[in-house]
Amino acid sequence: MAIALTYSRSQDGMDALAISVETHLSNGLPSFTIVGLPETAVRESRERVRCALLNSGFEFPQRRITVNLAPGDIPKEGTRFDLAIAIGILASSHQVPVKALAGAEFIAELALDGGLRPVGMALPAALAAREAGRELILAPADAEDASPIQGAELRPAVDLRAVCDHLAGRIRLLSPAAPTPRATPRTLPDLAEVVGQHRARRALEIAAAGGHNLLFIGPPGTGKTMLASRLPGLLPELTEAQALEVAALHSLAGQAPRQREGWYVPPFRAPHHSASAVALCGGGRTPRPGEISLAHHGVLFLDELPEFERRALEALREPLESGAITIARATRALSFHARFLLVAAMNPCPCGFHGDGRNQCICSTERITAYRARISGPLSERIDLHVEVPRQTLELVAVDRREEENSAAVSTRVRQLRDHQIARQHKLNSQLTSAELALSCALAPDARQLLAHALDRLGLSARGYHKVLKLALTIADMAGVKTIGEEHVAEAISYRVLDRRPLNR
Repeated sequence: MAIALTYSRSQDGMDALAISVETHLSNGLPSFTIVGLPETAVRESRERVRCALLNSGFEFPQRRITVNLAPGDIPKEGTRFDLAIAIGILASSHQVPVKALAGAEFIAELALDGGLRPVGMALPAALAAREAGRELILAPADAEDASPIQGAELRPAVDLRAVCDHLAGRIRLLSPAAPTPRATPRTLPDLAEVVGQHRARRALEIAAAGGHNLLFIGPPGTGKTMLASRLPGLLPELTEAQALEVAALHSLAGQAPRQREGWYVPPFRAPHHSASAVALCGGGRTPRPGEISLAHHGVLFLDELPEFERRALEALREPLESGAITIARATRALSFHARFLLVAAMNPCPCGFHGDGRNQCICSTERITAYRARISGPLSERIDLHVEVPRQTLELVAVDRREEENSAAVSTRVRQLRDHQIARQHKLNSQLTSAELALSCALAPDARQLLAHALDRLGLSARGYHKVLKLALTIADMAGVKTIGEEHVAEAISYRVLDRRPLNR
């Protein structure tokens, strides 16, 4: 009787759960059994492992083989356990040294000729292996994806024979070279290309500085999409931990790995308005991250906001508040990060020309009301800034492009403001709870009076009231003052267009 223990990882949302692969060889009729809630792809590994061992020049034991994937109450999916099972069989039959297994983890699919194939989602596994103090043996493509993780011992191997030679000490698998993603400067759309629209540019800076959600409202062709695409260039670069979180989410979603030159650039996601709730929030039989998670630490841009289906928009409400999304299924519930900055754009009416000085609107008041009602009150309350973007033909002619401030200058101010907020309250203004907001806000008497008047006139809810306060706090921070004044509250209230009474024609 012989037992060998190898280690692997199972994917469970953002977590890579430790899986102990116990291999037992005993006398009896030759058989190969895998237990521990294996699904079809795992059960099929029996044939892949047998062929890989034989074609790599190893002996396949003609004994009773039992492989247990522990813990046994967690479903096991995919082909990632092939290599760990093969090494367990070789160790239990004394074809590789057992003592070399304690410090290694194995994640790879086996080809019939013994080659190692990538299984994806290597970043969470590499992070977990680093925390456990073990080296991770995997396919070269997966090792390249996980190479930005500092301190992880990655051992890429092309085939099963190379893995066994490494474990026996005959060769040493070398870690891939660490990339240098900061060598390439950021190449993002520049705010200097936007001519005019100074109020919208101001709103962009406020949104970037405090992490506030933003909605642009205006006729077609006024630059709403152009403005939104400039927002990632105003945000600070991602930290190492944030970049790894973003890359891990892309890996879980089956997306191509983030390019090294864009490793620290905040993501920008712009799904089409035909996207479903599952596409936005994630889901599926095996839950995967959606667009809101792929925009984690970055920007989610929803153009033509009222055209999205109601169910998809309402699904955004909880992630906008909590910064995470939980997808529940019959057997389990998985959580994914979703701390994104929402930027949306919409026309003022179905025809798009309400309030436009050059074109006549053909929509009735009822149609305009019904159009705007597609965005529910609870959702609009979660959007901090509602900014009108009017047509500015004269400014396009009069303004010299060289006079417009570029993204680099605005980004420097944004970074300083964010650092100030983190030092004061350990989070951005938009993330403050009502209790934390009371501690951070020092309201001048006239500002408090104006806020009370606006609360009565606009009929703001408690959430809307706190949104105005957070906006005013960011505006005060931008002005470099500690006390929120009347002018800061007035500007914050001016950005709440959707809270006002129905429009006059």
